Amino acid sequence: MGFLFVLTVGLLAGTISGIVGTGSSIMLMPVLIYQYGPKEAVPIMAVAAVMANLSRILAWWREVDWRACLAYSVTGIPAAALGARTLLALPSHAVDIAIGLFLIAMVPVRHWLDRHQLKAKLWHLAVGGAVIGYLTGIVVSTGPLSVPLFLFYGLNKGAFLATESASSLGLYLSKSVTFERFGALTPDVALKGLVAGSSLMFGAFIAKRFVLHLQPQMFRLLMDGIMLVAGLSLLWSAFTV
Repeated sequence: MGFLFVLTVGLLAGTISGIVGTGSSIMLMPVLIYQYGPKEAVPIMAVAAVMANLSRILAWWREVDWRACLAYSVTGIPAAALGARTLLALPSHAVDIAIGLFLIAMVPVRHWLDRHQLKAKLWHLAVGGAVIGYLTGIVVSTGPLSVPLFLFYGLNKGAFLATESASSLGLYLSKSVTFERFGALTPDVALKGLVAGSSLMFGAFIAKRFVLHLQPQMFRLLMDGIMLVAGLSLLWSAFTV
């Protein structure tokens, strides 16, 4: 029954994130924490995120901007490994609180970024990759930060989805390898990640047909709501369990 619940939420999360470019971790993470606990949920989500990003790359392969991907990944990959190592040293309740506060804080941050219509360059992507990579290692998902960064670089629709996913793939692979090296990614945890990731992958391919018809403002508001609900639920879990 638990697997079925995870698969159902994963399919929904994969479809939404396949349209807006982010949100799968934000939606699925509270379910994984409820089902498996925060320490196990984080490496499970790392494996699932690898699969989710891979599916979006496959769906939009021809539109990847490899220069932008390289600029972001060259600093982001080692930073993600460092962030994952930091995460493993934190107590479980601290993980819940950190993730919850981060998700809630991203709502005003996203609006601030939207108001400052700045055009990003390749070196901005490199700097952003280092910062976002480290945060990705700690707080599970930084899509609310990486999405505006790639949009400000000038990418949109399929090119945005493909390039952001290709860039994030390296970060999550780095994070997963770090978890495995320090004993947090056991075969059982990896299997759970593959199960969750399979539903995210399927949802991403469902989403492709909707991308050309998406209403950007509606999905931005949807993402705000998802982040607030997920953040509050994690804080509630941290202070009541």
